[in-house]
Amino acid sequence: MSRVLKVSLDEFLEIAKALSNESRLHIFKQIQKTGMNVNEIADMFGLPSSTATVSVKKLEEANLIRTELLPGARGFQKVCSARFDSLIVDLKHTETESEESVRYVQMPIGLYSDCEVRPTCGLASEESIIGYMDEPRSFYEPDKARAQLIWFRQGYLQYQIPNKVPYGGRLTRLEISMEIGSEAPMHNADWPSDITVWINGVEIGTYLSPGDFGGEPGLLTPSWWGVRNSQYGLLKNWRIDEKGSFIDGRKVSDVTIARIGVHDAPAFQLRIGVKPDAVNVGGLNLFGSRFGNYEQDLLVRFDFKQHQSQGG
Repeated sequence: MSRVLKVSLDEFLEIAKALSNESRLHIFKQIQKTGMNVNEIADMFGLPSSTATVSVKKLEEANLIRTELLPGARGFQKVCSARFDSLIVDLKHTETESEESVRYVQMPIGLYSDCEVRPTCGLASEESIIGYMDEPRSFYEPDKARAQLIWFRQGYLQYQIPNKVPYGGRLTRLEISMEIGSEAPMHNADWPSDITVWINGVEIGTYLSPGDFGGEPGLLTPSWWGVRNSQYGLLKNWRIDEKGSFIDGRKVSDVTIARIGVHDAPAFQLRIGVKPDAVNVGGLNLFGSRFGNYEQDLLVRFDFKQHQSQGG
Protein backbone atom coordinates (compact mmCIF):
# COMPACT_ATOMS: atom_id res chain seq x y z
CA MET A 1 0.00 0.00 0.00
CA SER A 2 1.39 3.39 -1.04
CA ARG A 3 2.06 5.82 1.82
CA VAL A 4 1.12 9.37 0.83
CA LEU A 5 2.19 12.58 2.55
CA LYS A 6 -0.20 15.51 2.05
CA VAL A 7 1.29 18.92 2.85
CA SER A 8 0.57 22.62 2.58
CA LEU A 9 2.75 24.99 0.57
CA ASP A 10 4.56 26.11 3.73
CA GLU A 11 5.29 22.51 4.72
CA PHE A 12 6.47 21.75 1.17
CA LEU A 13 8.98 24.60 1.43
CA GLU A 14 10.59 22.91 4.46
CA ILE A 15 10.79 19.62 2.55
CA ALA A 16 12.40 21.37 -0.42
CA LYS A 17 15.00 22.93 1.89
CA ALA A 18 15.80 19.52 3.41
CA LEU A 19 16.39 17.97 -0.03
CA SER A 20 18.23 20.93 -1.56
CA ASN A 21 21.54 19.51 -0.33
CA GLU A 22 22.81 16.94 -2.86
CA SER A 23 24.42 14.70 -0.25
CA ARG A 24 21.24 14.71 1.84
CA LEU A 25 19.18 13.88 -1.27
CA HIS A 26 21.34 10.79 -1.96
CA ILE A 27 21.02 9.71 1.66
CA PHE A 28 17.23 10.04 1.47
CA LYS A 29 17.11 7.96 -1.74
CA GLN A 30 19.09 5.20 -0.04
CA ILE A 31 16.87 5.24 3.06
CA GLN A 32 13.86 4.85 0.74
CA LYS A 33 15.34 1.54 -0.42
CA THR A 34 16.20 0.09 2.99
CA GLY A 35 16.38 0.98 6.67
CA MET A 36 19.85 2.11 7.79
CA ASN A 37 21.50 3.28 10.98
CA VAL A 38 23.63 6.43 11.21
CA ASN A 39 26.94 4.53 11.15
CA GLU A 40 25.92 2.68 7.97
CA ILE A 41 24.99 5.98 6.34
CA ALA A 42 28.34 7.52 7.35
CA ASP A 43 30.27 4.51 5.99
CA MET A 44 28.34 4.33 2.69
CA PHE A 45 28.77 8.01 1.85
CA GLY A 46 32.21 8.56 3.41
CA LEU A 47 30.94 11.09 5.97
CA PRO A 48 31.91 11.83 9.58
CA SER A 49 29.27 10.40 11.92
CA SER A 50 28.48 13.92 13.16
CA THR A 51 27.66 15.05 9.57
CA ALA A 52 25.51 11.96 8.96
CA THR A 53 23.67 12.67 12.23
CA VAL A 54 22.91 16.25 11.15
CA SER A 55 21.61 15.06 7.74
CA VAL A 56 19.35 12.50 9.39
CA LYS A 57 18.02 15.16 11.76
CA LYS A 58 17.20 17.50 8.85
CA LEU A 59 15.29 14.75 7.02
CA GLU A 60 13.43 13.84 10.20
CA GLU A 61 12.50 17.47 10.88
CA ALA A 62 11.01 17.63 7.37
CA ASN A 63 8.86 14.58 8.25
CA LEU A 64 10.44 12.54 5.41
CA ILE A 65 11.93 9.79 7.58
CA ARG A 66 11.39 8.31 11.02
CA THR A 67 14.05 7.09 13.42
CA GLU A 68 13.66 4.32 15.96
CA LEU A 69 16.01 3.03 18.64
CA LEU A 70 16.25 -0.73 18.07
CA PRO A 71 18.41 -3.41 19.73
CA GLY A 72 21.72 -3.99 17.95
CA ALA A 73 24.89 -6.00 18.40
CA ARG A 74 26.27 -3.35 20.78
CA GLY A 75 23.28 -1.98 22.65
CA PHE A 76 20.68 0.15 20.87
CA GLN A 77 21.09 1.80 17.46
CA LYS A 78 19.11 4.56 15.74
CA VAL A 79 17.58 3.08 12.56
CA CYS A 80 16.20 5.37 9.83
CA SER A 81 13.31 4.45 7.52
CA ALA A 82 11.20 6.34 4.97
CA ARG A 83 7.78 7.52 6.12
CA PHE A 84 6.12 8.01 2.72
CA ASP A 85 6.28 6.91 -0.92
CA SER A 86 4.43 9.85 -2.51
CA LEU A 87 3.95 13.56 -1.89
CA ILE A 88 0.85 15.68 -2.57
CA VAL A 89 0.89 19.47 -2.16
CA ASP A 90 -2.57 20.71 -1.15
CA LEU A 91 -3.38 24.13 -2.65
CA LYS A 92 -7.01 24.27 -1.51
CA HIS A 93 -8.60 25.58 1.67
CA THR A 94 -9.32 22.52 3.78
CA GLU A 95 -9.48 21.76 7.48
CA THR A 96 -7.96 18.43 8.37
CA GLU A 97 -6.24 16.65 11.17
CA SER A 98 -2.63 16.06 10.18
CA GLU A 99 -1.50 12.44 10.34
CA GLU A 100 1.41 13.49 12.48
CA SER A 101 3.44 16.65 12.99
CA VAL A 102 6.88 17.01 14.54
CA ARG A 103 8.71 20.01 15.99
CA TYR A 104 12.14 20.27 17.64
CA VAL A 105 13.96 22.43 20.17
CA GLN A 106 17.76 22.46 20.35
CA MET A 107 18.55 23.82 23.82
CA PRO A 108 22.19 24.87 24.40
CA ILE A 109 23.38 23.09 27.52
CA GLY A 110 24.49 26.34 29.16
CA LEU A 111 21.01 27.89 29.06
CA TYR A 112 19.74 26.21 32.21
CA SER A 113 17.37 28.26 34.39
CA ASP A 114 18.24 26.71 37.75
CA CYS A 115 20.89 24.44 39.21
CA GLU A 116 22.23 22.88 42.38
CA VAL A 117 25.62 21.16 42.08
CA ARG A 118 28.34 19.73 44.29
CA PRO A 119 32.04 19.24 43.41
CA THR A 120 33.68 17.90 41.49
CA CYS A 121 32.05 20.37 39.13
CA GLY A 122 32.75 22.86 36.37
CA LEU A 123 31.94 24.26 32.96
CA ALA A 124 33.98 24.61 29.79
CA SER A 125 33.35 26.53 26.60
CA GLU A 126 34.87 25.62 23.24
CA GLU A 127 37.88 27.78 24.16
CA SER A 128 38.43 27.63 27.93
CA ILE A 129 37.22 26.86 31.46
CA ILE A 130 34.33 29.09 32.59
CA GLY A 131 34.96 30.55 36.05
CA TYR A 132 36.83 28.17 38.37
CA MET A 133 37.09 24.40 38.67
CA ASP A 134 35.11 22.80 41.53
CA GLU A 135 33.40 26.09 42.37
CA PRO A 136 29.54 25.95 42.32
CA ARG A 137 29.42 29.76 42.08
CA SER A 138 30.82 29.48 38.55
CA PHE A 139 27.50 27.92 37.49
CA TYR A 140 25.90 31.38 37.87
CA GLU A 141 28.41 33.26 35.70
CA PRO A 142 26.86 34.98 32.64
CA ASP A 143 29.36 33.06 30.50
CA LYS A 144 27.55 29.83 31.42
CA ALA A 145 25.53 30.37 28.24
CA ARG A 146 28.69 29.49 26.26
CA ALA A 147 29.16 26.12 27.98
CA GLN A 148 29.89 23.11 25.78
CA LEU A 149 30.73 20.72 28.62
CA ILE A 150 29.17 20.70 32.11
CA TRP A 151 30.09 18.29 34.88
CA PHE A 152 29.20 17.74 38.53
CA ARG A 153 29.30 14.90 41.07
CA GLN A 154 25.82 15.40 42.52
CA GLY A 155 22.86 17.74 41.98
CA TYR A 156 20.90 18.87 38.94
CA LEU A 157 20.47 21.27 36.04
CA GLN A 158 16.99 22.55 35.18
CA TYR A 159 15.89 23.98 31.81
CA GLN A 160 12.78 25.85 30.68
CA ILE A 161 11.86 24.21 27.37
CA PRO A 162 9.50 26.21 25.11
CA ASN A 163 6.36 24.31 24.16
CA LYS A 164 6.34 23.84 20.35
CA VAL A 165 2.86 22.26 20.14
CA PRO A 166 0.40 24.74 18.54
CA TYR A 167 -2.62 25.77 20.59
CA GLY A 168 -5.33 23.20 20.01
CA GLY A 169 -2.78 20.50 19.20
CA ARG A 170 -2.55 17.24 21.11
CA LEU A 171 0.88 16.13 22.26
CA THR A 172 1.29 12.39 21.60
CA ARG A 173 5.00 11.88 22.28
CA LEU A 174 7.90 13.79 23.82
CA GLU A 175 11.55 12.77 23.38
CA ILE A 176 14.67 14.17 24.99
CA SER A 177 18.11 13.13 23.76
CA MET A 178 21.52 14.17 25.03
CA GLU A 179 25.16 13.09 25.01
CA ILE A 180 25.89 12.17 28.58
CA GLY A 181 28.20 10.15 30.82
CA SER A 182 29.42 9.68 34.39
CA GLU A 183 31.84 12.05 36.13
CA ALA A 184 34.99 10.33 37.42
CA PRO A 185 38.38 11.78 38.35
CA MET A 186 39.97 12.38 34.92
CA HIS A 187 38.11 9.49 33.21
CA ASN A 188 37.14 5.93 34.05
CA ALA A 189 35.09 3.69 31.74
CA ASP A 190 34.00 1.64 34.77
CA TRP A 191 32.36 4.34 36.88
CA PRO A 192 28.58 3.75 37.16
CA SER A 193 26.21 6.61 37.81
CA ASP A 194 22.40 6.85 38.09
CA ILE A 195 21.29 9.81 35.96
CA THR A 196 17.63 10.82 36.30
CA VAL A 197 15.33 12.98 34.17
CA TRP A 198 12.24 14.80 35.47
CA ILE A 199 9.58 16.78 33.56
CA ASN A 200 7.55 19.33 35.55
CA GLY A 201 8.70 17.58 38.71
CA VAL A 202 7.54 14.13 37.55
CA GLU A 203 10.31 11.53 37.51
CA ILE A 204 10.53 9.97 34.05
CA GLY A 205 13.30 7.42 34.45
CA THR A 206 16.87 6.77 35.57
CA TYR A 207 19.68 5.74 33.22
CA LEU A 208 22.61 3.75 34.60
CA SER A 209 25.63 5.31 32.92
CA PRO A 210 28.47 2.76 32.73
CA GLY A 211 31.35 5.20 32.94
CA ASP A 212 33.24 8.36 32.06
CA PHE A 213 34.97 8.02 28.68
CA GLY A 214 38.38 9.47 27.81
CA GLY A 215 41.88 8.44 26.83
CA GLU A 216 41.16 9.12 23.16
CA PRO A 217 39.81 12.38 21.73
CA GLY A 218 36.12 12.90 21.09
CA LEU A 219 35.27 13.70 17.47
CA LEU A 220 34.33 17.28 18.37
CA THR A 221 36.28 17.85 21.59
CA PRO A 222 38.80 20.72 21.22
CA SER A 223 42.46 19.77 21.45
CA TRP A 224 43.20 22.06 24.40
CA TRP A 225 41.01 19.81 26.57
CA GLY A 226 43.49 17.01 27.27
CA VAL A 227 42.65 13.37 26.55
CA ARG A 228 43.20 12.55 30.24
CA ASN A 229 39.89 14.32 30.88
CA SER A 230 36.35 13.28 29.89
CA GLN A 231 36.21 13.28 26.09
CA TYR A 232 32.78 12.03 25.05
CA GLY A 233 29.58 10.40 26.28
CA LEU A 234 26.84 8.17 24.93
CA LEU A 235 23.79 9.50 23.10
CA LYS A 236 20.79 8.59 25.25
CA ASN A 237 17.06 9.02 24.60
CA TRP A 238 14.18 9.45 27.04
CA ARG A 239 10.69 9.06 25.50
CA ILE A 240 7.26 9.66 27.01
CA ASP A 241 4.16 8.69 25.04
CA GLU A 242 0.62 7.46 25.63
CA LYS A 243 1.86 4.03 26.78
CA GLY A 244 4.53 5.04 29.30
CA SER A 245 8.13 6.22 29.61
CA PHE A 246 11.14 4.66 27.90
CA ILE A 247 14.93 4.96 27.83
CA ASP A 248 16.45 3.91 24.50
CA GLY A 249 13.22 2.08 23.69
CA ARG A 250 13.10 0.12 26.98
CA LYS A 251 10.09 0.84 29.19
CA VAL A 252 11.10 2.20 32.59
CA SER A 253 7.83 3.49 34.07
CA ASP A 254 4.08 3.89 33.54
CA VAL A 255 4.31 7.71 33.45
CA THR A 256 2.39 8.76 30.32
CA ILE A 257 2.26 11.96 28.30
CA ALA A 258 -0.99 12.92 30.06
CA ARG A 259 0.72 12.96 33.48
CA ILE A 260 3.55 15.40 32.82
CA GLY A 261 1.34 18.49 32.46
CA VAL A 262 2.71 20.04 29.26
CA HIS A 263 -0.68 20.70 27.55
CA ASP A 264 -1.00 24.39 26.48
CA ALA A 265 1.62 25.75 28.90
CA PRO A 266 4.15 28.08 27.23
CA ALA A 267 7.06 25.99 28.55
CA PHE A 268 7.90 23.00 30.72
CA GLN A 269 10.67 22.25 33.21
CA LEU A 270 13.26 19.64 32.26
CA ARG A 271 15.55 18.56 35.08
CA ILE A 272 18.63 16.32 34.70
CA GLY A 273 20.54 15.19 37.73
CA VAL A 274 22.05 12.69 40.14
CA LYS A 275 19.99 12.18 43.31
CA PRO A 276 21.81 12.25 46.67
CA ASP A 277 20.25 8.89 47.58
CA ALA A 278 20.99 7.24 44.22
CA VAL A 279 22.45 3.74 44.36
CA ASN A 280 25.33 4.92 42.14
CA VAL A 281 26.33 8.53 42.84
CA GLY A 282 28.85 8.70 40.01
CA GLY A 283 28.23 12.20 38.73
CA LEU A 284 27.31 13.54 35.32
CA ASN A 285 29.03 14.93 32.22
CA LEU A 286 26.74 16.71 29.73
CA PHE A 287 28.16 17.49 26.27
CA GLY A 288 27.15 20.30 23.90
CA SER A 289 27.34 20.48 20.11
CA ARG A 290 31.07 21.39 20.12
CA PHE A 291 32.27 18.74 22.57
CA GLY A 292 32.09 14.95 22.50
CA ASN A 293 31.02 12.76 19.59
CA TYR A 294 27.62 14.18 18.59
CA GLU A 295 26.93 17.56 17.02
CA GLN A 296 23.87 18.36 19.11
CA ASP A 297 22.88 20.07 22.33
CA LEU A 298 19.86 18.99 24.35
CA LEU A 299 17.42 17.91 21.62
CA VAL A 300 13.70 17.88 22.45
CA ARG A 301 11.22 16.41 19.98
CA PHE A 302 7.46 17.08 20.07
CA ASP A 303 5.09 14.72 18.21
CA PHE A 304 1.53 16.04 18.02
CA LYS A 305 -1.73 16.01 16.11
CA GLN A 306 -3.76 19.07 15.35
CA HIS A 307 -6.63 20.45 13.28
CA GLN A 308 -5.38 23.14 10.96
CA SER A 309 -6.62 25.27 8.09
CA GLN A 310 -4.52 25.06 4.95
CA GLY A 311 -4.82 27.52 2.08
CA GLY A 312 -6.97 30.60 1.54
